Amino acid sequence: MADDAEIIHELSDEDIADAKKLFAGPCDFMLGVANLTQLPPAELPEVAFVGRSNVGKSSLINALTNRKILARVSHTPGRTQQLNFFLLNERIHLVDMPGYGYAKVSKSDRKAWNLLIKDYLRGRETLRCVFILIDSRHGLKDSDREMMKMLDEAAVPYRIVLTKTDKAKNLGALKKSILTELKTHAAAFNEVYGTSAHKKDGIDHVRAIIRSVGFV
Repeated sequence: MADDAEIIHELSDEDIADAKKLFAGPCDFMLGVANLTQLPPAELPEVAFVGRSNVGKSSLINALTNRKILARVSHTPGRTQQLNFFLLNERIHLVDMPGYGYAKVSKSDRKAWNLLIKDYLRGRETLRCVFILIDSRHGLKDSDREMMKMLDEAAVPYRIVLTKTDKAKNLGALKKSILTELKTHAAAFNEVYGTSAHKKDGIDHVRAIIRSVGFV
């Protein structure tokens, strides 16, 4: 198995330094969107984060932005029930999307969330990239594959980010398996990023990728 430097997008020290400057700026919650009429004007580039409930989206967003409570962390599946927009350094929107999978919510709420996600993905011209977060302890699940298919159909570029790598076993084998599967998905980048919000592993790389895909 190749090491991370061979798996993920090559980044220079300058790339990482520029990304640190971007993320060192102000980052504030902007608004929560429960339907598309509430979306902010499509003026800034957007990068979205999505994954199964409790995959660690909020923890990763907090680590990326050097905040402790910017995105609310919860052990209750389904806590994020809307598209939460954060404005980073007045230059890019970070979007925390509702979790999917085993969220303990009603069927009607789950259906509404799914429709919101689909409509957002298909119609948002400023959406540059979606990061699908995968719990490195569990790997890809059918619900992740459904999201990948949805993004393929919407022609929205996406990348895979593994979370909680400090708790994972056989990480190399997992990355290799995912990379093989990504080759069959039209909108996927054949790259895998490993992160640990707890230990801050991989955070600089994800910041730099966000900066590059956001054209900022």
